[in-house]
Amino acid sequence: MQALCAALALSHAAGATRLVLRGDSDFAVRHGVGSTRTVAPRLKQWVDEALAWMARFEVLELCWVPRHRNGDADRLSRAALGLVPKPAPHPGKLPVDRKRWRRR
Repeated sequence: MQALCAALALSHAAGATRLVLRGDSDFAVRHGVGSTRTVAPRLKQWVDEALAWMARFEVLELCWVPRHRNGDADRLSRAALGLVPKPAPHPGKLPVDRKRWRRR
């Protein structure tokens, strides 16, 4: 959620009004589109901040990209966190189209 907030803030600061964000964080996309809620106070703070940034755009599209289609980004993010590489889930487990959201 921190990365989503940072991307939204930087895009807004650059003057963007229409934005398409693609990412492999299913958590960020689900919470960003409001299809899931969290009760964890620390996570709720980030979700609320992301939603506040999202409201500043005329058009915003969040797209979930499965890990098996985003191997380099997943490998780099896991390495940055000191985690070992993780194999991608089986393709087809969750269709990409079900995780697409558009705000107009």
